[in-house]
Amino acid sequence: QDMRKGKFGEGEATLRMKLVMEDGKMDPVAYRVKFTPHHRTGDKWCIYPTYDYTHCLCDSIEHITHSLCTKEFQARRSSYFWLCNALDVYCPVQWEYGRLNLLYTVVSKRKIIQLVETGVVRDWDDPRLFTLTALRRRGFPPEAINNFCARVGVTVAQATMEPHLLEACAREVLNEQAPRAMAVLEPLKVTITNFPAPKALEVLVPNFPANESRGFHKVPFHQTVYIEETDFREEADKGYKRLAPGQPVGLRHTGYVITVQNVIKDISGRVIELEVTCTKSDVAEKPKAFIHWVSVPLACEVRLYERLFLHKNPEDPSEVPGGFLSDINPDSLRVVHNALVDSSVHSARPFDKFQFERLGYFSVDPDSAEGKMVFNRTVTLKEDPGKA
Repeated sequence: QDMRKGKFGEGEATLRMKLVMEDGKMDPVAYRVKFTPHHRTGDKWCIYPTYDYTHCLCDSIEHITHSLCTKEFQARRSSYFWLCNALDVYCPVQWEYGRLNLLYTVVSKRKIIQLVETGVVRDWDDPRLFTLTALRRRGFPPEAINNFCARVGVTVAQATMEPHLLEACAREVLNEQAPRAMAVLEPLKVTITNFPAPKALEVLVPNFPANESRGFHKVPFHQTVYIEETDFREEADKGYKRLAPGQPVGLRHTGYVITVQNVIKDISGRVIELEVTCTKSDVAEKPKAFIHWVSVPLACEVRLYERLFLHKNPEDPSEVPGGFLSDINPDSLRVVHNALVDSSVHSARPFDKFQFERLGYFSVDPDSAEGKMVFNRTVTLKEDPGKA
């Protein structure tokens, strides 16, 4: 009561525990006066407990068996045990391990708060971060995170790992878990002038091509399909195997090969449509490539993520003299607003995962709404050889 009336100023009075800690620090503070509003009680109280007082008692009350923490808390172990024993309450075990860090990111809560408050990321679950909620939103399966930690191993030494090792673990798990679908990020309209049926055909696509016993899904195949813009060139360079005048390609899963007959452009000279003819694969010459496509598709938004920071160690002043906030990658997020996906995914829920053929692994984002699904790219199909 006297403290609330201002008898003691901030920092003038503390309650201490009488012990010598492992690092030689004496009598750690248990409670102190702090004139800071509380998020629940406002200004009604100004005596706050410290970490040394609170942590061990919360663990005890919640029946925690093992309190696992990083090495910097080893010196606090003595106060942890001392207080539980002084109060004669159940005392959990505290074990310390080396911190697991990742290159090209920050994992400190204080630094993540700065990223959120300055608007660099949307929130703690922004898929460019490496918090558990962010990894979940991006589409990393729990098994992939567990496998990554198992491979890194448990040690008291601080470890700093490349993020591509975590991504490799994600690919392994998603390859077994994520059914296949087809999506087109930059659609180019293709009209099949000799389409063999008066209405759309149904094509059976295996959910997992390596194991067709895991089932199929149906995809409509209409005389109008959409392919990736990058899968067509007006002139085929040496080594280019996809669609070009005089160079047919197969449409995956359809049993048809298409051949360009006419290239339609807008007034600026940009190709906006192809007119093609189709031939059954069993009578056509085998094409150099098979490409993915969509027909009668669903519109969707696709979010493509890259590393949030430009340098391996954004917190290192010798590497980034201006501080980590000066090292943000301007291309860490690219939003594709008008992508198309095949209709087999129409009933997918947030966090459902798919492999979009030839594009990567994708997860349904909670921002998805009726009529406009949103997908996060978790990882590409293969590691980008251009990454450092």
